[in-house]
Amino acid sequence: MAETAQNKNLQEAKKNKKDEFYTQLSDIERELKYYKHHFKDKVVYCNCDDPRVSNFFHYFSYNFEKLGLKKLITTCYKNQSMDLFSQNDSEQAIYLEYTGDKNGNFVPDPNEIGIKHLKSDGDFRSKESISLLTQADIVVTNPPFSLFREYVAQLIEHDKKFVIVGHQNAITYKEIFPLIKENKLWLGYGFKGGAGHFINEHYEDYATATDRKEGMIRVSGVHWFTNLDLNKRHEDLILYKTYNKKEYPKYDNYDAIEVSKTKDIPMDYAGVMGVPITFMDKYNPDQFEIIGATESEGKGFSNGLWDGKSKVAQPLINQNRVYKRIFIKHKKL
Repeated sequence: MAETAQNKNLQEAKKNKKDEFYTQLSDIERELKYYKHHFKDKVVYCNCDDPRVSNFFHYFSYNFEKLGLKKLITTCYKNQSMDLFSQNDSEQAIYLEYTGDKNGNFVPDPNEIGIKHLKSDGDFRSKESISLLTQADIVVTNPPFSLFREYVAQLIEHDKKFVIVGHQNAITYKEIFPLIKENKLWLGYGFKGGAGHFINEHYEDYATATDRKEGMIRVSGVHWFTNLDLNKRHEDLILYKTYNKKEYPKYDNYDAIEVSKTKDIPMDYAGVMGVPITFMDKYNPDQFEIIGATESEGKGFSNGLWDGKSKVAQPLINQNRVYKRIFIKHKKL
């Protein structure tokens, strides 16, 4: 998808609140295979999921016994068709409870799934939904992009473990970046090629012919966000370059050097380095320390690295603006 077209889609989604980009089962399976040991004897809650199209419900219900789950809870916003379980539309919000196979066929049959009505609309912020949240150990879903900040804040407030989908731009949100800096949230393994195809009927898909999928929209820059520990967080990034002033210029307005590509991080520089936000996909808290981010992402984000006299919050090199950066240091130097 062209960058401008993608941004247009996301801005329209935010404006119209029609941003329920339902996730493909293949993408869910590809990511969650790394988390299987976390789910044993746990209650999983999917609180942004219409069961007609939610592949999260499908994944967890069909793998209930394999994962050793204790319970699966899924909430559905009101006015969603209940054609999985009846022929009639439902104008009332519902939630589903599944506690495993009862008849030995290891398939979540409709009569094994508890369907219960909610008094409210099923919004994840409602009292009923929050009550269900308190029962859960791990939340797994694709929340609305426009409500990502509020959604994560709720999970942190209730001290929940989670694996959720969001856009990589959320890394530098003023509500999200401090959580990343404090190692309360990090990136999962990610979508293949850094892009995902989602079920969405509201927007035109600008993907190229080779990337286009019927009835789906391609969104680049999407990622998985989690606070469950993963092996990838403890794998050192292999570095091969050494520092020199010419290749790694110092910013005009930040006390740090510019590293334009994650793979080019010098292995021998002990000072502060500015790296692209895509670095977060390789971030190992045992190898690097996150110092801050450019002031363009939030006041005070640079942790004292910014020279406010420049009046320019974006990083500058020879008075030329550079895209937003995250500031890091080696821990082992």
